[in-house]
Amino acid sequence: MKSRLFFCIAAAFPLLAMADVTIPMNQVSEAGVGSKLGQVVVSESKYGLVFTPALTGLTPGLHGFHVHQNADCSTKEKDGKMVPAIAAGGHYDPENTNRHGTPWGDGHMGDLPPLYVDASGNANQPVLAPRLKMADLKGRALMIHVGGDNHSDHPAVLGGGGARVVCGVS
Repeated sequence: MKSRLFFCIAAAFPLLAMADVTIPMNQVSEAGVGSKLGQVVVSESKYGLVFTPALTGLTPGLHGFHVHQNADCSTKEKDGKMVPAIAAGGHYDPENTNRHGTPWGDGHMGDLPPLYVDASGNANQPVLAPRLKMADLKGRALMIHVGGDNHSDHPAVLGGGGARVVCGVS
């Protein structure tokens, strides 16, 4: 009987490890965390993590999309100015590369493919992060920035992305 129970628990364990994570995403501004714009469901695949957004009310076009170091979307003061979601820290970079790069490359682990927002302000196209595992999300923030991301530190640092506009905590 005990061996059967152990087998059932052991067989179910991989299924538990593969559970999706839903991250509620909120607008952020100098005033703090604002209204909910939807969610991003993160699932594990044999190719890495899949981030599937269900978001509305965004500016159309491509946006920088990253996993940030801290699970905090709070506004804080930096250099005398209130900065939205600055408490999330920088991009998740456990290997201290201090380099922005492609999601499949050798830069920050938190670099994700850009988020596509359609002409109606909706984002629902999944993106793949081949180097991330579900455990990497624990205690982190998911961030959307104004404007695109060239996945390089040239000609502008951090891919040329702009301000933090949407944030969620895993």
